[in-house]
Amino acid sequence: MVTRGAVVHEVRAVGVAMLFFGCWIGTLLLIRHLVLAEHQIEMYDYGAAIVGALVLSKVVIVLERVPLGGWVRARPAYVGVALRTAMYTAGVAVVLSVEHGIRGRGEHGGFLPAIEAAARSTGEDHLWVSVICIGGALLTWNVLAVVRAHLGAGAIVRMLTTPLPARVVERTRTDAQ
Repeated sequence: MVTRGAVVHEVRAVGVAMLFFGCWIGTLLLIRHLVLAEHQIEMYDYGAAIVGALVLSKVVIVLERVPLGGWVRARPAYVGVALRTAMYTAGVAVVLSVEHGIRGRGEHGGFLPAIEAAARSTGEDHLWVSVICIGGALLTWNVLAVVRAHLGAGAIVRMLTTPLPARVVERTRTDAQ
């Protein structure tokens, strides 16, 4: 039986992740829009970006619960971060390729020809830019997960919403002189 508290916790977790990935994907779209505007090309993928952020958020929340095994647990935290980031980023590359195949399968006579046509028309650079940017978001998310695990829930928010301790402010002032 799923309790109300569990549902609220899940909605909050997905909401935080969606806000995080939405900011990353929004930044990617803004950069893409500015580059395309330079060449007078219109772009209308904003709705898909919101759905993409939601799906990515839910997938990451689910995959965070999948243990990587004792070997990874016995290693420094960066091993788990690197492994999760590589796996998630590879998954993003596959999903983006499949998306191109699904979108253009009717127009290009099948799934694989649609992927080939997408690579020719938009170039592989378009796919790589998306994969690299989302990979950066995943790396940041995974590093923050390690920080959260060490400091406890809410510690990052508390650190960012309180003033710096006086000794840090003083040290910063003397270093600047």
